[in-house]
Amino acid sequence: MVRLHQPKPGQVSLALIALSCLAIFLTSCGGGKSNKLFDPAKVGFSVTYNPIYDNQFYPSLILATEYAQTLSNPATQTLMPFSFTVTAPADGCVLRVVIDSSVLNYVTILQEVLPHRGEQYTIQGTAKWKYDNLRSTRLGYPVDLTFTCYINDEEVDIENIRLNCRSINECPLSLASGNQRVDTRWLFAAYVNEDHPEIENILSDILDQGIVSSFNGYQNGPESVRRQVLAVWHYVLRRGIAYSSISCTSNPSTSTNVQHIRLFDDVWNTRQANCIDACVFFASILRKIGIRTVIFVEPCHAYLGYYTDRNRRHLELIETTITSWVNIPELQRSLDADGRLPQEQLDKISKYLSQKDLQLWNEGRITFDQLTQTLAKSLLDKAKVYNDDTYKANRNNFADTANIAYQQLDIEQLRTKVQPIR
Repeated sequence: MVRLHQPKPGQVSLALIALSCLAIFLTSCGGGKSNKLFDPAKVGFSVTYNPIYDNQFYPSLILATEYAQTLSNPATQTLMPFSFTVTAPADGCVLRVVIDSSVLNYVTILQEVLPHRGEQYTIQGTAKWKYDNLRSTRLGYPVDLTFTCYINDEEVDIENIRLNCRSINECPLSLASGNQRVDTRWLFAAYVNEDHPEIENILSDILDQGIVSSFNGYQNGPESVRRQVLAVWHYVLRRGIAYSSISCTSNPSTSTNVQHIRLFDDVWNTRQANCIDACVFFASILRKIGIRTVIFVEPCHAYLGYYTDRNRRHLELIETTITSWVNIPELQRSLDADGRLPQEQLDKISKYLSQKDLQLWNEGRITFDQLTQTLAKSLLDKAKVYNDDTYKANRNNFADTANIAYQQLDIEQLRTKVQPIR
């Protein structure tokens, strides 16, 4: 027989306390009515990633575009990444959307006042991006983002979306918006990086070549500008940048036109470039020394232009891929002990040299460095006239802003809305 302990008068059984606490707990966990003021079903919180991107996330577009300055510009509203839809549960209630931290972004808080009860509101927004992470993205990966909706400080709902983050080298050329396309080839300007720290070292090396003694932009007239361009051209030839037509990506989107573009240091380190890679590489250096550049984009091709005067009255063209016609580092490696080229190597470049130049070389009256400068000038002359006919034939197309197949991208003008990918 078990004798039950009888509490003394005034004492409360511990078991009774435990039962009371359990009852309160069960009631708070669903046994009773919810204390929430706002019904998630009626608020209808939803998050939409801009369908124009076809669920792809482009770091290049984020880094290039200063959203803080363009939010009020209707022309850029179509590019905003997120939109949030809610129905106001009360007059003048405060909506707060919190985007959790991810590899792409810091914790972000977006807040709006919803004036009228029962009305549905759609609000566009972006996030506080982790720019260093975006800049270093070279391989695509999936990213999950979490959005929490608060109304008047009460948590109402949570939404999750998954995006496919693309490489920084992927440049969207155009995006599908309904039955129309939004042209984004102005994003080429983002790959022109006049602020790249390596350019200072490059300019020092160019001065050592002796073609120019200083870089002064337009201060000394058109011939001085041409001489500076020749010095840069000669340097790129000596660097041995070869043509590489790589432009494809693994992007699965069927509605977005995308091209792989090498950043400045990619071209510098790999010594490879296609037409647009070489254009942005040259433009980066020329802009650093104060020469205004233009990238001309045609279907399947791009070439560079530069103004010889600060008033932009005269434009000269450069077919940048011509730098791959000769390989100066290969020529230099083949020099014999006396600094002379084997005949088979001389034959490779003889078609770009005059008979006088060849005679001076064969007689030993010019050095290898002088020969390469002569070679550079000859190739630059060819590069200047290479696209003359197509440019003249398509001048009206370039001037037609509705013709997105032809773009005349003045980098200085585009700097007001497109920043370099640093």
